[in-house]
Amino acid sequence: MARARNPAEAARQEAAGRRFAVLTPPEGVPIRFEIASLMARMGAQIADILLTVLAALAITFFIGLMPFPLVDFFTGVLFALLLLAIRAPYYILSELFWNGQTLGKKMTGLRVLSADGRGLTTHGVVARNMMKEAEVFLPGTMLLAAGGLGAIWTLVLLVWIAILLIVPLTNRKRQRLGDILANTYVVRQPKIVLLPDLSASTQADEFSFTPAQLDHYGRFELQTLETLLRANPLDKPVKAEMGKTITEVAAQIAKKIGFDETIPEGRALAFLHAFYTAQRAFLEQKQLFGEVRADKHHDHDNSGSPNR
Repeated sequence: MARARNPAEAARQEAAGRRFAVLTPPEGVPIRFEIASLMARMGAQIADILLTVLAALAITFFIGLMPFPLVDFFTGVLFALLLLAIRAPYYILSELFWNGQTLGKKMTGLRVLSADGRGLTTHGVVARNMMKEAEVFLPGTMLLAAGGLGAIWTLVLLVWIAILLIVPLTNRKRQRLGDILANTYVVRQPKIVLLPDLSASTQADEFSFTPAQLDHYGRFELQTLETLLRANPLDKPVKAEMGKTITEVAAQIAKKIGFDETIPEGRALAFLHAFYTAQRAFLEQKQLFGEVRADKHHDHDNSGSPNR
């Protein structure tokens, strides 16, 4: 995700047709995401459709090898049922277990996020993907069979498809009906890059953290914290407001990780620096052993730790 360094650059990005959403996670730090373009979403959709069609074709082929014959009509019905049986679970389970991504979205660098800044809910993922059946696949299937529907039903189908296309085209966040219902956005997956020198600047061991406390967050949240710690506004009112934000973020993190010690007044920034250093070292150690935590929704091992 290309971040705007100043308002002028943000305006240039908007003028170039790039749209952005600002989400505020429970930690209280607003994060700016680039809304995925319709072309990128179409590319991801085509990739996912090809994968599900290939899977249905493979299953149909193996059923066709069975010793009993299949009438051509039933072969077509079987293929359609297999597509539905594969497609819906594929989209739902992929987005639930891969933090808002399907294979198609991974290939195109997209991700589904909850508009309230929190983790995706099962209800939201199911809602947006079941609506996709009515928005994308049902009219698509009917369009293929439109030759036998007659002029009136063909016209109704074209109007239906036009309405479904107009919704994301006229929506500032490019949300289709399923996204509006589930309160989700599809965004470009930001590139996570941790700058090398911030943790080295921490001086004291005033605060210490246990592995269980450090197991709540991943690289994505660490990068967000790094952005906050690197901010150094010169304007005094903005600097004062930043101080309030730092205090609130420190309190949110302490509550989230179960840090029971009292953070002394005026030491919120020191607490965040100490947490950043410890969290970064913890994640780097995990990576050495082959476990990469992309964000706080990353699946845990079988130790019994929660993943939310």
